[in-house]
Amino acid sequence: MPYPETLKEMPKCIFFTDFDGTITLQDSNDWLTDNLGFGEKLRKQGNLDTLEGKVTFRDSFQEMINSIKTPFPECIRLLCENIKLDPGFSDFYMWSREAKVPVIVLSSGMTPIIRGLLVHLIGPEANDIEIVCNEVVDRPGMTKEQEGGWNIQFHDDSDFGHDKSLTIRPYAKHIAEHPEEGKPVLFYAGDGVSDLSAARETDLLFAKKGHGPYFFPLNYRLGSS
Repeated sequence: MPYPETLKEMPKCIFFTDFDGTITLQDSNDWLTDNLGFGEKLRKQGNLDTLEGKVTFRDSFQEMINSIKTPFPECIRLLCENIKLDPGFSDFYMWSREAKVPVIVLSSGMTPIIRGLLVHLIGPEANDIEIVCNEVVDRPGMTKEQEGGWNIQFHDDSDFGHDKSLTIRPYAKHIAEHPEEGKPVLFYAGDGVSDLSAARETDLLFAKKGHGPYFFPLNYRLGSS
């Protein structure tokens, strides 16, 4: 359920999470770029340029997408064959359903890929997971089923393409303005630079093991998964 319906259920906590490399063991966008696009070397150079402030995450990601010419349905099929779920997530998600803890995916990826992978890896129950991320659109005069026919449609105008904090901020504001309703704990799980803005809006951060240094400056209580 999107905001504000989620809060009407009076949950004790809300679990926001990144997708690629957090719920999954691999990054689906990296896999597409490395195997179907311009390759790992150029992708890693783009990542480095982003960290050094030479380009925005949005522009670097757009270059990655532009390099992938494979028809979109084939991309989904190949990802389902190659991307693996973090071993603990399926059990966690089933627990969250029983405990009525909302799980909301905030991603710099694309909805059809994430939805397709979640349903493939977890089952039809994954259709209930709220996903807030970028979309996939046809390129002008083409369709997603054609070679080179699809493109990313970014969620917003930020340098990330999707500023994840914009989704969490209304929850935090509502909770602060309505203390009589109780305060659900806001969790965030992530593994990289695009998660920094979202992490600042929550109460407790879980950093994917091996990725913690991205988050240390935030002065949060850190958990590791």
